[in-house]
Amino acid sequence: YHPDQMILFPPAFKDCLTDGDLVFFIMDVVEQLNLDPIYQSYHGDQGGKPAYHPTMMTSLLFYSYCMGVFSSRKIEQATYYQVPFRVLTANQQPDHDTIAEFRKRHLTVLSGLFVGVLRMCQKAGLVKLGHVALDGTKIKANASKHKAMSYGRMEKKARELEDEVARLLAEAEAIDTQEDAKYGQGKRGDELPEELRFKESRLKKIKEAMTALEEEAKVEAEKQREENRQKEEELAREGKARGGKKPQEPSDKPDEKSQKNFTDPESRIMKDGATKSFEQCYNCQAVVDEDSQIIVAPQVTQHANDKKEVEPAVTKMKENLDGEKPEKLSADNGYFSEENVAYLEQEGIDAYLATGRQKHDDPAATLSGGPVPENLTVKEKMTHKLRTEKGRETYKKRKQIVEPVFGQIKEVRGFRRFLLRGLAKVSAEWDLICLTHNLLKLFRSGRFPATA
Repeated sequence: YHPDQMILFPPAFKDCLTDGDLVFFIMDVVEQLNLDPIYQSYHGDQGGKPAYHPTMMTSLLFYSYCMGVFSSRKIEQATYYQVPFRVLTANQQPDHDTIAEFRKRHLTVLSGLFVGVLRMCQKAGLVKLGHVALDGTKIKANASKHKAMSYGRMEKKARELEDEVARLLAEAEAIDTQEDAKYGQGKRGDELPEELRFKESRLKKIKEAMTALEEEAKVEAEKQREENRQKEEELAREGKARGGKKPQEPSDKPDEKSQKNFTDPESRIMKDGATKSFEQCYNCQAVVDEDSQIIVAPQVTQHANDKKEVEPAVTKMKENLDGEKPEKLSADNGYFSEENVAYLEQEGIDAYLATGRQKHDDPAATLSGGPVPENLTVKEKMTHKLRTEKGRETYKKRKQIVEPVFGQIKEVRGFRRFLLRGLAKVSAEWDLICLTHNLLKLFRSGRFPATA
């Protein structure tokens, strides 16, 4: 044991790793992706220090995300202390500001590479589109739930702050002649007191949040009115009478309990399925192919409920796969609605949407098959379908297709909170997470050999 013994490194730094290392696979993949939009954003004729090579920076981000290292500071640290990172960067160490700026500047392009990686998975035979499963998971926003305020409390707080600001302005005006003594030598004498500046800025933020909630409420009310109108027209065409009371007229005013977060206004309070606690979150959706658990369509929504996510997920999947569609799609009861069943039928996709909680080990609930009874509602037909042997066999695969994917992302790689803020940036970050999930699946399949 001689810790001070001098040694010679290999002639090529990459010889420190075995040929089959993930680093070389990532580098080979990135070489095949279209990085032209990133290259074109740099202009060498503008002077200044040359930028780090875009291929190296892209490879560094992909490898870091694969290894569960998301913080730019931790990535910088790894380029000093971890051999694979040093091999990948050719022993260069971009600082965390450079890494963060590269990710921020090229986030849209990086997330757009999801389709390129998905096509590689297709060519490798990892995407069969026989059976896909759709599910969502709540991932925390880069914001504290304690920085949120309800519309009702905003109204009360705004009135209090307006009164307080008016009082402070009157007080400042009353002591105008004593400015020199109040503000001190060297001051103009017209600076706002610190207390007033704070209250005015806080009042401005609250009013902005109230305006945003009011706009959202108007849009939602108008949408509800249109839906009610269409239902009335449909009943009139069919000559049917409405059952029950007439729908209540939607209000343009936000509900008093509607909340807006001041740190990330586009995030929402949602119930975490695992902890059962309410957190500031986004609802992250994924359509996963049965064969190799490849994500074929990632999506982020602000809706805590999954009812409206079937059509956007299928649309995104068709975009990513040049119009190709799966034979079957399964999803839990959070996705069931008559509209979703009708949409999937229209798309020619065999739907398996749970209408309630399914007990997989209850043999008494299994039907032997046979013709579907007449005069059943859409929900009753789907319930009957999922109770048949084929239906139960198909639906029970849903958990083993999609739920392990979220476990691999959140538990194995440790991605439980977004780094960025705002729906657009969060959506791009989720694309990047799903892209690197697919890269790991492709690497471990052995169907895309890396050439070190």
